[in-house]
Amino acid sequence: MKKYVFAIKTYSEMIKISHTIFALPFALSAVVLASRYTDINFNQILFIILAMTGARSAAMGFNRIADKKIDSSNPRTRQRELPSGKISSKSAWFFVFFSSALFIFSAFMLGSLCFYLSFPVLLVLFFYSYTKRFTSLAHIYLGFAISLAPAGAFIALTNSINWGIIILSLTLLTYISGFDILYACQDLDFDNENNLHSIPAKLGEKKAFFISDILHLITFVSFMSLYFIFSMNYIFLLSAFLIGILLIMEHIVVRPGKMEKIDLAFFNINSVISITLFLGFFLDELFFRWI
Repeated sequence: MKKYVFAIKTYSEMIKISHTIFALPFALSAVVLASRYTDINFNQILFIILAMTGARSAAMGFNRIADKKIDSSNPRTRQRELPSGKISSKSAWFFVFFSSALFIFSAFMLGSLCFYLSFPVLLVLFFYSYTKRFTSLAHIYLGFAISLAPAGAFIALTNSINWGIIILSLTLLTYISGFDILYACQDLDFDNENNLHSIPAKLGEKKAFFISDILHLITFVSFMSLYFIFSMNYIFLLSAFLIGILLIMEHIVVRPGKMEKIDLAFFNINSVISITLFLGFFLDELFFRWI
């Protein structure tokens, strides 16, 4: 029994399953908004969650395989599961295959349109692993790939898309991209030495932080615009202001020369931001439309 528990823990650490909380609330927020246009049942919500889990697990597993050589050379990442030998490449490939199959099956259960779209979505997710090899805009591409989550959830339920959901996806894109730039500052010297591309490596730490500031300002403005687009109420407005405060805190905690608290910002503050966003949508709808 302990063997299986250890294996589950190891694979969870490889793909950072806890990080699912950053994007999943955005997808669930899209579900809340989709309920304005169509009836939603438990099975649909379940398969959206399974699709999210499968897609993210497949993408992270593939990333770990593609970056195995790079990770083994980087002091910060050489203890990851593949470079350290805790998980073999063969096992990692099987995990990617299984996770991809879970995503495709879940998409199939959500409808033929989702099934057909699942294949190009996987390609978009997998391609991210190679972007840092040729472009400094890899952070923006990562944000774009993850921002497909709320759009995908909305399409799965309504077979349509609207400007509000596109803005919600933009909110997620800038939110993820902005923080990924901060996170990449840890590897600035390593990236330069190994011809890897990132905004910090190309422009330096101070300019990278400035770009991250701008992206997160767009995040806040985009989120605030949803208040008007979807005619939300004061509960949503309260969550928007809380998210603004949390973003400011994040950029105070992590500044040039103050990277020691990056994990606090990444795990704690970002988790609270994502959950606050979902609660803003859910509670606002619950009290002003469903009750």
